[in-house]
Amino acid sequence: MPNRLATETSPYLLQHADNPVDWYPWGDEAFELARQQDKPVLLSVGYSACHWCHVMAHESFEDEATGALMNELFVNIKVDREERPDVDKIYQTAQQLLTQRTGGWPLTMFINPEDRRPFFGGTYFPNEARYGMPAFSELLKSVAAYFREQRDEVRSQGEKLTDVLGRLEPPGASDGLELTGAPLGKFRETLARTFDQEFGGFGSAPKFPHPTTIDRLLRHWRDTANGPEPDLDALYMATLTLTRMADGGLYDHVGGGFCRYSVDRYWQIPHFEKMLYDNGPLLALYAQAFLATGDGDFGRTATATAEWMLADMRSDDGSFFATRDADSEGEEGRYYVWTPDQVRDLLDDTDYPAFAARFGLEDAANFEGRWHLTVRESIADIASDLNMSAENVGAAIERGKRKLLEARGERVPPGRDEKQLTSWNALAVRGLVIAGRALERSDFIDAAAAAVNFIRDKLVVDGRLLANFKDGEARFPAYLDDHAFLLDALLELLQARWSGEHLQFAISLADALLEHFEDEDGGGFYFTANDHEALIHRPKPLADESVPSGNGIAAFALQRLGFLLGETRYLDAAERALRAAWQAMDEYPHGHVSLLTALEEFLEHTEIIVIRGASAEIDRWSAAAARLYAPRRLVYAIPAGETGLPGALADRASRDDETVAYRCLGTHCELPVTSWEALAANLSAQR
Repeated sequence: MPNRLATETSPYLLQHADNPVDWYPWGDEAFELARQQDKPVLLSVGYSACHWCHVMAHESFEDEATGALMNELFVNIKVDREERPDVDKIYQTAQQLLTQRTGGWPLTMFINPEDRRPFFGGTYFPNEARYGMPAFSELLKSVAAYFREQRDEVRSQGEKLTDVLGRLEPPGASDGLELTGAPLGKFRETLARTFDQEFGGFGSAPKFPHPTTIDRLLRHWRDTANGPEPDLDALYMATLTLTRMADGGLYDHVGGGFCRYSVDRYWQIPHFEKMLYDNGPLLALYAQAFLATGDGDFGRTATATAEWMLADMRSDDGSFFATRDADSEGEEGRYYVWTPDQVRDLLDDTDYPAFAARFGLEDAANFEGRWHLTVRESIADIASDLNMSAENVGAAIERGKRKLLEARGERVPPGRDEKQLTSWNALAVRGLVIAGRALERSDFIDAAAAAVNFIRDKLVVDGRLLANFKDGEARFPAYLDDHAFLLDALLELLQARWSGEHLQFAISLADALLEHFEDEDGGGFYFTANDHEALIHRPKPLADESVPSGNGIAAFALQRLGFLLGETRYLDAAERALRAAWQAMDEYPHGHVSLLTALEEFLEHTEIIVIRGASAEIDRWSAAAARLYAPRRLVYAIPAGETGLPGALADRASRDDETVAYRCLGTHCELPVTSWEALAANLSAQR
């Protein structure tokens, strides 16, 4: 008989609806029952694409005996961390404090229902004692006994924990302290020490793509490029990493898009789940790298990633789904791997040799007796070995990819989590817009605009943004990331396609950040709004995690909007956030890269160009500007007929039968120019 999760919309929760465990969703009902029955709460947090979540579910939560034991000893709550990142952030941090170990999923926490404070926890626990961990059933008995017999210790430990949680944020900078570029220099030095000179990336296995870090390196190189000592090493670190990731197994050579991370140093074998929150930023990054270097491989990678997002992750309503699972038919990676015989059967004798050489199909298997495609030879070397032209080799490889993609379409695909998350959609929108402008793909920009319209139409209820949409229902008050990421995405979209409605949407998001999320005393932004459900802690996260820091993106986007509109409220809030994060940035710069980029634009103000005139002409000027890699430049083409512009934009008036461009650097504005040649002269000094 289905449990209480059967009425939920989360695909992850629904996966557990038929467990013998009497699961509850997060809420007062479960905690009240636990208090009445004097039982601890077992909180299990995961997500649908999580491999080890599936393992623990199969071993323990689907087991009748284990389920009966959990029901006897605990009140059990299941949470989708993608729906409730607020709950996940708090209890992940608590787990790390309690165990002095890194967190992860599945998260398993044991909670005192009196005060919702945890007293013990961990991540994955096996059904039998192994990996240096006890059997889950034995752990359950021990934890329940501890709760019964050591209640005072449980309460005392919970009080100490919440005290520590309340002191986690650093004190920030005093009003009198000058914000400098020192953390930016420290970041550059740290990256140089940890860079893998042979395979790219930073550190050893496992390797994550870290798009914010690579973006920071590209921006740093661009900042030094016109000086006496261009930082070519920064460019090398960025481009080598991008090349190795795209050549390796992290990238899906058949269907496009990137997996979560590489389990090895060489970018060869990934953890096969595909996350929207990875692919949106990586799409933007490869498009920017294409602009910065002119390397066509970066452009092709960006194109294929965007096309995969549109083909596989886009809903009929224009928004984007959350994830593709790592597993299919009970095996991780099964959907993506091949045998040489399978490939040989699909390709003719003309194409197979080049394809096999490119992807190492004559080498030893690299994944559980099968071949996961990674680039092993350059097209030039293959052309030389096979006495073919490089063009013919490239064509053979592309034909092979298309045939494998068609054949793969007949396989059982990994599960797809089809909830639509506001923050992750915002990351996708930003990536599509940047790629659309760089690659001159208007269809990418069309898709981005459609996703924004979906969010505005379906996820704004009674004037407030919501975080999740599934099965026709918008749920959960939006978090810091939802507001900040969407504001940033809108400022990019407005550069590609001006819309007064989208500008007003951006302003409403900025106002909500200041009204509902800002710490008015200490600066910075809380993860939850001031009218959000009360939890045991209200975090103010500063560090980048699997997604950029909401505080970093908020400070970055508020500065840009502030200079665009001449609105000091936004500029002041951004500065307060940077001051709040100063100690964190200074002590641990490589963990706060999003904030570093906001700091850079605080120190070196954004250049904003507003072009007014007839649509065809201003679009031509804007498109020409978009072909330059200038990360601190914003270019807005506003049609002459657009009236009622807010703030400083009202002063950027159009002129009869004349195209005019206004250029401002921070608060300093130059005289307007009325010729493309005059504007181009300014653009040549790229920022």
